[in-house]
Amino acid sequence: MNGQVQKVVLNLPATADFVDIVRLNLYGIASKMGFSYEEIEDMKVAVSEACNNSVLYAYGQEGGFVEVAFEFDDTALSIRVKDEGESFERMEDAGTGATLHDKELDDAQIGGLGFYLMQALMDDVNVINKAGQGTEVILVKRMTRSEEKV
Repeated sequence: MNGQVQKVVLNLPATADFVDIVRLNLYGIASKMGFSYEEIEDMKVAVSEACNNSVLYAYGQEGGFVEVAFEFDDTALSIRVKDEGESFERMEDAGTGATLHDKELDDAQIGGLGFYLMQALMDDVNVINKAGQGTEVILVKRMTRSEEKV
């Protein structure tokens, strides 16, 4: 891939129907990069968790969108899942507060298995909450170089 950073950006309606499109794009990019089948399956689960968090959170908000950006070079794939939802207190009251929105990272770790799952499957996971600007989840998977090819 010549070492230069490539970028693919998807802007999708925040509904569960579109998570498959994200997974298909991830598969295409990750397989072109040379990730193994197992690594790609792990990344698909992690990106689905991140997307579902945005979809669950934005659910019921008319016209909500999720932006998914894939940035990659010869060494790593970074996936950014960003929504622009406002604070959604009602979900906490309804007992479905297992999203990463408006939580400190320590709270998010306690808040649901999705975060643990993303951490287990990816090399780096970062959650950024900006008041009034939504939530961004950044997932990074680095290429592992086989020791046999030295």
